[in-house]
Amino acid sequence: MLDIFKAIILGIIEGVTEFLPISSTGHLYLADYIIKLDQPTSFINMFMVVIQLGAILSVIVIYFNKLNPFAPSKSKREKGQTWQIWFKVIAAVLPSIIIGLPLNDWLEENMTSWQVISATLIIYGILFIVLENYYAKRQPSLTDLNKMSYKTALLIGCFQVLSMIPGTSRSGATILGAMLIGSSRYVATEFSFFLAIPTMFGASLLKLVKFFKAGHVFVGNQLAILLVGMVVSFIVAYLSIKFLLNYVQTHDFKPFGWYRIVLGIIVIICGLVFA
Repeated sequence: MLDIFKAIILGIIEGVTEFLPISSTGHLYLADYIIKLDQPTSFINMFMVVIQLGAILSVIVIYFNKLNPFAPSKSKREKGQTWQIWFKVIAAVLPSIIIGLPLNDWLEENMTSWQVISATLIIYGILFIVLENYYAKRQPSLTDLNKMSYKTALLIGCFQVLSMIPGTSRSGATILGAMLIGSSRYVATEFSFFLAIPTMFGASLLKLVKFFKAGHVFVGNQLAILLVGMVVSFIVAYLSIKFLLNYVQTHDFKPFGWYRIVLGIIVIICGLVFA
């Protein structure tokens, strides 16, 4: 029963952090040090990835009509635009498949320490602050997602590869990259949401395949723990997405940058004290 309660807490953390540019994986790894599930390492490693499916499903629910090319309410032109969005998302996923997939195991084994997480939290926090200072003096060249080129989508996908290092933030890397190449905050944020769908579904499927291929099966209440975490992350992520979409229309990302820096410093202190 205690693990169910822990899964609820981890689901809340995942739901809050998945789409905010503050690193859900980094937060989950850090939370695991404090409220570690009483489960084998193989299950915990799988849980930390697959729990993100709940958050991703919230994107599908919120954007179902916009992302549905078969919606009867859409005109032929609108259906064509929807297909174009999906094709651009696919183009943006390619770098993660080509570059990230071969490095996945190595990154999991070597890049999940508190030193790495603290460094990426601080580095990208600084980058967000610097970018916003630069961005404040310029107007974005891309303010309509339908006008995004395939080249831009591919470049954003290249930035997403950086997020394979814990503490970076998938949404943070893609939003930062999109803004660097001229996207408005809103377009950068929305495209980051869409890009999360195939990326996280693929990552979760890969993790589940590895889990079962290694001979593991769900025992005891493990399936319940996973489902509870996913359901909670879905509910919290739904609210988090709504918040972020409203936030980026009138605010910048500096507060998230400062948050990352402060959290990174806290991680360093905790790592030195408890390591």
